[in-house]
Amino acid sequence: MGASRAQKLSGIQKQVLSLYRGFLRTARSKTPENRAHIESLVSAEFRKNSHLIDRKNFLHIEYLLRRGKKQLDQLKTVESVRLSSSNVELPDTKTQ
Repeated sequence: MGASRAQKLSGIQKQVLSLYRGFLRTARSKTPENRAHIESLVSAEFRKNSHLIDRKNFLHIEYLLRRGKKQLDQLKTVESVRLSSSNVELPDTKTQ
């Protein structure tokens, strides 16, 4: 009953959900500690962007999709163990 009344997803919404599922699927192949880190980071990032980005700002959404696909490809490589957040601040390496 509920499924028949649900709105159909747009193409871009399907891409976002596919990317999210791809991250979760890839996380399953990592160690339990890394899996938990990846899942929490991905969930937080998607949730943050869902609140901050206007749904009609297609250029920005498409940019985030491209960036996410690149990050997912990196995560899929055997050598890759952890996913880094794009908002990580690095300490200043200059000598004082």
